[in-house]
Amino acid sequence: MPTLSVFFGIIVRMYREKGGKHAKPHIHAEYSGSEVVVTLDGEVLAGKIPKSKMKLLYAWMEIHRDDLEANWSLLLNGEQQFRIDPLR
Repeated sequence: MPTLSVFFGIIVRMYREKGGKHAKPHIHAEYSGSEVVVTLDGEVLAGKIPKSKMKLLYAWMEIHRDDLEANWSLLLNGEQQFRIDPLR
């Protein structure tokens, strides 16, 4: 499972599950043993992480929306994704 970025203890990954449980473009974010699945539009599909970390995740997603969409396209085409700069 490729890691796209790591910042403030949040690990962000993007992968395509076989069987497509979540059909919408999305990311998986982990923090301290908890995981949340969020669409690129910001909808929480499953799980949760602390509210303060969700705010950071949403800010990062907004800054890197184009990169996230490009990575999703690469994923769908079976190509290598690229890392995205962390939130600073």
